[in-house]
Amino acid sequence: MIQLIDVRKRFGKQEVLKGVNLELEDGKTTVIIGRSGGGKSVLLKHMIGLIKPDSGQVLIDGVDITTLNERELNEIRKKFGMLFQEGALFDSMSVGENVAFPLREHTKLSDSEVRDKVADRLRAVGLTGIENKMPSEISGGMRKRVGLARAIALHPQFVLFDEPTTGLDPVMTEAINQLILEIRNRFHLTCIVISHDLDSTFKISDKIAMLYEGEIIEYGTPEDIKASQNPITIQFLAGSIEGPIKIL
Repeated sequence: MIQLIDVRKRFGKQEVLKGVNLELEDGKTTVIIGRSGGGKSVLLKHMIGLIKPDSGQVLIDGVDITTLNERELNEIRKKFGMLFQEGALFDSMSVGENVAFPLREHTKLSDSEVRDKVADRLRAVGLTGIENKMPSEISGGMRKRVGLARAIALHPQFVLFDEPTTGLDPVMTEAINQLILEIRNRFHLTCIVISHDLDSTFKISDKIAMLYEGEIIEYGTPEDIKASQNPITIQFLAGSIEGPIKIL
């Protein structure tokens, strides 16, 4: 379980997180929504210790990672996989080498065991037999799927998704949505997703958290969020310029 307790973070004069409280349930997919530049990625980075809060606690399975040193943090990070917006593949490595990278860095598996694990993870994301291709030779949607295969290579407990459907056409967007659901169920993952894609949000989420001006102002099931009476949430979901959210 991941718990954020009164997490606050300031960069210079800008207070990005103003006492965030959030509990992410094991085995569920939680989608964090909110305005661009509103602190969603900052929140994600707190969960894996890339950023330390000015105050508050970040608990991973009951351990407050804000108190850990770098070696201890690296052990906690092994529980996480991360899918970045563009897949973030190493261009100089083949697809197979990209997926194998965390296995070679963090395990003592033999070459044949690594190859088998790579093939299994690529098969899990619907890509078979492309180990020898280079990232430049595959489509954007395929790069994201390779990135997901790499993210689950070590069979993590948690997977963080940063805008997983950005830049994809509607067909590939739906394919990624289905893949997130399938991967979560097959590997019993806890998924945390940052998204601006509301259609995807309502399709893949068990819980939705609305971050606004540094605080979680709504948290609940998709049905709860759709039924919200909060004028900020109503305006955000409607994509309206009329309401309490000001266009700067």
